[in-house]
Amino acid sequence: MLVKAYGLGGRPTIKKQKKKELSRIAPLRAGIVTAVLYGIMSLIFVPFLLLAALAAGHRSAAAGPSPALPAFFGLTFVVLMPAIYAIMGFIVGVLSAAVYNLVARWTGGLQFEVRDLAPTTA
Repeated sequence: MLVKAYGLGGRPTIKKQKKKELSRIAPLRAGIVTAVLYGIMSLIFVPFLLLAALAAGHRSAAAGPSPALPAFFGLTFVVLMPAIYAIMGFIVGVLSAAVYNLVARWTGGLQFEVRDLAPTTA
């Protein structure tokens, strides 16, 4: 595909975009990347869940004789949540990459276009 771009001096230049095909994803690398992403995303939710766990413990203190038990389980879950999310992210990433690789063999994979960018000056 030809694209009109403007070079130095404002003169149009014709550049050819290159089509590429994503035919394989390394499952282990995909698992590591998604594990990190899921772990980071879970850290966003931890403060809100921590407040909910503390509120549940405070609320159950007024209701019954053992207020520490719900608060303990809530706090334990909040502390373990980033690790659980990271482990699940790893598993989902590996499985997703493996399934993509299988489907890409049948269909040829995703096609996308890339173009070279002009160097920028800072």
